[in-house]
Amino acid sequence: MTGDTHKFSRREFLKDSTLAAAGMAFGSSLVGMEARGEVNQTGGKEAAPSAVKTRSKVVLIRDKSVVTAAGGVDAAVAARMIDEALCELLGSKKPEDAWRQLFAPDDLAGIKTNVYSYLPTPPELNEQLKKRIAACALPEASVPVTDREAHTLLAGRTAILNVRPVRTHHWSGIGGCIKNHIMFVTNPADYHGDSCADLGAIWNLPILKGKTRLNVLLALNPLFYGRGPHNFDPRYQWNYCGIFVSRDPVAVDALGAELLRLKRIDHFGEDKVVTPTKHIQVAEARHGLGVSDLARIDLVRMGWKDGILLS
Repeated sequence: MTGDTHKFSRREFLKDSTLAAAGMAFGSSLVGMEARGEVNQTGGKEAAPSAVKTRSKVVLIRDKSVVTAAGGVDAAVAARMIDEALCELLGSKKPEDAWRQLFAPDDLAGIKTNVYSYLPTPPELNEQLKKRIAACALPEASVPVTDREAHTLLAGRTAILNVRPVRTHHWSGIGGCIKNHIMFVTNPADYHGDSCADLGAIWNLPILKGKTRLNVLLALNPLFYGRGPHNFDPRYQWNYCGIFVSRDPVAVDALGAELLRLKRIDHFGEDKVVTPTKHIQVAEARHGLGVSDLARIDLVRMGWKDGILLS
């Protein structure tokens, strides 16, 4: 598949002027920070404030056949989509070469999945991804896949694949790649205050810092609206049939949040009030995890274009 790149205008996304100003002053992407030796996720060093406005790359791939007529997910199609997106992201011609850029034979790899009952990462997709990691000369039996036991089962891992579906979330506005790592702490409720603003701090803890090699945000059949701590209404799902792939967890979440916002406008004729997604901007401004400003995210779109919304 071929891809095309689109850059968003700032006013489409940044509503909180205080956080926007902070992001402008202190934001850094993974790619630019690598060049300055300040990388948090890939290099394990502290992110430092910088006047240089850096960028991040995200690949969005869509295939309308990934969601079956019965409403299930075709895991083989989803895995192939991730392969193609990863090749585009890393500039590889072959998927196996792309995966080897992320996982090496001496890695202790693991998969941080999500088991939320109404909208989990499909178990069959977890198995497909596990095989791809194992193909990098890693024993398949040594690649744990877990959500709620991340604090123990993934504590000693050196390389983590972060994969989960995107949805609205009562405490944080969206459940995305940043929030998916909340199970690396023993008391997740400690991070629920102020709309989960400091979720990004978890990524800098010794148990996790510098270990996440890839972020896969599934937008196959997202939940775009909901109110209440345990609300799930299938009327507010739709078959978007997309997957976001990036090394930057902030950038994929910023796009995921924007996708849900645009779908609410498309569905309701207005953006219905949900919990603010301020943790995405704070992850950049305070914790240096990546790029939250859509104007500095290079989005490459691949595959099915109908109803893409992010255009």
